[in-house]
Amino acid sequence: MRTLVTGGAGYVGGTVAALLTARGHQPTVFDNLCHARREMVPTGVDFIQGDLADRGLIENIFCAAKSEGKPFDNVLHFAALIEAGESMQRPEIYFRNNVASTLSLLEAVIAEGPRRIVFSSTAAVYGEPESVPITEGARLKPTNVYGESKLIVETMLNWFHAIHGLRSVALRYFNVAGAPEGPDGITRGEDHEPESHLIPLILDVALGRRQSIRIYGDDYATPDGTCIRDYIHVSDLADAHLLAVKALETDAAAKCRLIFNLGNGQGFSVREVIESARRVTGHPIPAELHPRRPGDPAVLVASSDKAIRDMGWKPRYTQLDDILRTAWVWHQKRYKS
Repeated sequence: MRTLVTGGAGYVGGTVAALLTARGHQPTVFDNLCHARREMVPTGVDFIQGDLADRGLIENIFCAAKSEGKPFDNVLHFAALIEAGESMQRPEIYFRNNVASTLSLLEAVIAEGPRRIVFSSTAAVYGEPESVPITEGARLKPTNVYGESKLIVETMLNWFHAIHGLRSVALRYFNVAGAPEGPDGITRGEDHEPESHLIPLILDVALGRRQSIRIYGDDYATPDGTCIRDYIHVSDLADAHLLAVKALETDAAAKCRLIFNLGNGQGFSVREVIESARRVTGHPIPAELHPRRPGDPAVLVASSDKAIRDMGWKPRYTQLDDILRTAWVWHQKRYKS
């Protein structure tokens, strides 16, 4: 199987590219490296640096592969900006990067590429859920621009399926974390710049790279007043992508666009994550209380029953301490002097 992996030099994309290689497939990574690192690309994997806004470049990649007798079988689309808070300050760059650039990719796929795509979506499409755990049929009402940008792409995929026969699977991630050693011997952890995700920020405090962790709001309608999230290990997420590729071959994918939630089905509050990190690291990890951030839902917890039933997916990392422990090992190797 030959796969174009957009955003394949990032945390999740690089993990999936490594797994594809280990399973005997041939990924080609496409990334502009604006929020990624070249070393995340697995050794021996073809790498093309470019921007998805350049539709002509994407078409040329597809055409070149076909002329060599090695056409791509599918596309895994990870490339996107992902910071919900930033999206509420600079919505224009999220619509440009996440929506307009994806449209360029889809146009190139329809013109010259494989009509099969797995899309990296998000639980943020649900916004403030009416009930928990959240199923795929829940109301879609994002509370931030990031979630809105992903929902627009899902809508485009729906129409491209109906009109052009494009097969797609949208995987709605909940909070991705952890850093196992990959099958290529490289450990890939969260390393955003600037960093805004809770677990790497907490581990920065444990290493002394930050003085304290900020808690944004303690007046939510949750047991301890802080936001609750569902954490999924990145290796479990990678497994789901390979299963999603198989799902593209099914009759169901030919008839409709497939959508799956990916999470553990367990919710942990911000304070609970901090306590878990204190246990795992053995550090006190001071915390500061700050006002709420705009666009943060109180509770996001997945029902992944559909992915388990229809794709045969099952997460292996179900305990928060275990997820944090793998991230802590990587964090120490990368940052400890």
